[in-house]
Amino acid sequence: MPNSPSYLDINLVKKRVSFTDKFLRWALSAGRVVVILTEVVALSAFVYRFFLDRQLIDLHAKIRQEQAIIAFSKTSEDKYRNLQDRIGVVNQFSNLSAYELKILKDTLALFPSGTTFNNLTTSDTSIKINASFTRISQLGAFVDSLKNYPSIASVSIEKIENIPSSSLISVSITGTLKPIKKSDANTKQ
Repeated sequence: MPNSPSYLDINLVKKRVSFTDKFLRWALSAGRVVVILTEVVALSAFVYRFFLDRQLIDLHAKIRQEQAIIAFSKTSEDKYRNLQDRIGVVNQFSNLSAYELKILKDTLALFPSGTTFNNLTTSDTSIKINASFTRISQLGAFVDSLKNYPSIASVSIEKIENIPSSSLISVSITGTLKPIKKSDANTKQ
């Protein structure tokens, strides 16, 4: 009855599957997916690189365009900044000059009658006077007036010379000015 359909063929011996067979079975199933995913990632990176290159080229073109605009505007900007700087310097010196002019006028007003001044110089920090007085009392009154002047911090007499032939007293006086702030120069005009 070996030929009868009632007998089944049962093999109790397990067939060993080699590593190569297992690897090939995996490579043909799951390995295919891994390879496809790897190729998709590589292709995506390749396409993304072209996208980034296009952006980089566009940015370089935009930078060159902006540089051309800035280079074109540079001369106008330089002129404008130079003009602003010059206006600031002129304004500063104008205010200081007006302040020094006020001090000069006030100092001349302090001279007693009969006094001759030989030289009168003002600077940012001092006023220097070379004058001739006919009487010592005139000199004392003038020095006291200078000491009481609000913009003068100190007064020093550098040189006193008595000239008997002309009956004059020649004096060199230096008055140290108080430091001024820019706002003071504007308000004291």
